[in-house]
Amino acid sequence: MSLIHPSPLTLLTSRESEAMGRRPSSDPSLIRVRHGIYAERSEWRALPPWHRYLARVHAAAVKLGGVVFSHESAAALLGLPVFGEPQFIHLLDPVGHARRFGDVIVHAGCGHRGITASAGVAATSLADTAVDLARTLPPAYGLAVADAALRRLESEGRAVDFDAVADRQHTTRGKRRLAWVAENATPVAESPGESVSRAVIGWLGYEPPELQVTFAFEGSVDRCDFFWRRWNVAGESDGYGKYPTDPALARAALLREKKREERLRRSLSDMARWDWDDAHLVEPLDQKLHAAGLRPVTRRNEAALATMWALRPRR
Repeated sequence: MSLIHPSPLTLLTSRESEAMGRRPSSDPSLIRVRHGIYAERSEWRALPPWHRYLARVHAAAVKLGGVVFSHESAAALLGLPVFGEPQFIHLLDPVGHARRFGDVIVHAGCGHRGITASAGVAATSLADTAVDLARTLPPAYGLAVADAALRRLESEGRAVDFDAVADRQHTTRGKRRLAWVAENATPVAESPGESVSRAVIGWLGYEPPELQVTFAFEGSVDRCDFFWRRWNVAGESDGYGKYPTDPALARAALLREKKREERLRRSLSDMARWDWDDAHLVEPLDQKLHAAGLRPVTRRNEAALATMWALRPRR
């Protein structure tokens, strides 16, 4: 069952904070998350952007009450990938009309969407959220959300047909973008970085790699993110969603990764590694694949690669 993720920090209403003897207007240790909703400033500052957004969504749930969240807001609640800290809170109104007030965008409901609810907070279902975002996000990000949704649904023993979900929504918005995502989505990808990289690799004209291939070597069983069997070359995407956020756990994971890579390199012709920025900047990823011995087999899709421009990391 797909559960609603809780707020990553405790949210206090004005009344609750004042009952604790803390006036939000004069207490510097509190930060306003939404009008009338506060949190500990130190806890807020420690959150990554996507968790701040999740907290903002929960604050909106407290203030607005009885609403259904959609798009990036639903993704945050359902634990699907959220990129950075989105500006807007997204709601679904099944019977009303599209509108916007403040930082809230209300999407008019058309057709049928499944709803997931827990502890008084409701969001569109995993499948509907993935389809909504496949229509509206840049394609590489839409693919990352769809991959994650498929992976979660598969782990729950459920199958989904994105085309059937799209038909029930009764809208043609983003039809071509959705068709591309539905055709390329897979539950095998294990992180948003892998999904975004896979999109860029295809647009650069490289042969589609096998995903999560297992190697038994030197008494160990290792996997690589990408494998081009014809060239005996592996690829690894580092970064977003890859390593634990706890420093000690991250160090241990990096040490294990170093030993794993050394074993793999002894059985491969070569191995390319890249990070989140490389995939977004496109050319660094292309150069690393080329240096590992890979060559494009089709022409670059410049129109698709151009969608990465707006997503490029700020320097």
